[in-house]
Amino acid sequence: MKHKTLSLESDFEVAFALRKVQAAEMTLAPGSNTGGPDNRHRGADQWMYVVSGNGIAIVGGIRQPLQPGTLLVIERGETHEIRCTGDAPLRTVNFYSPPAYRDDGEPLPAGET
Repeated sequence: MKHKTLSLESDFEVAFALRKVQAAEMTLAPGSNTGGPDNRHRGADQWMYVVSGNGIAIVGGIRQPLQPGTLLVIERGETHEIRCTGDAPLRTVNFYSPPAYRDDGEPLPAGET
């Protein structure tokens, strides 16, 4: 068993990985964003669950509003950007299959887990 209490305070932090899935938390301050038109996970699908805050996801050029309770899947290879559009931080829990990041938060090359 693995266990971690998420603080949902850091910009991006890998919680842990187990076999073919990795968990991470992400918090964006109001007005901030991550990603962009060239950002993609070439080797992993990303499942994002919005815990709190409001924002917008732009995935493959399509805008998707984000609010508490939103579950979004960004498929491997899809370009994406996440923006915090509210007055409070946007806090998300993310799962990558297979893992997309090293323990220090740096991206893994596609196909490397």
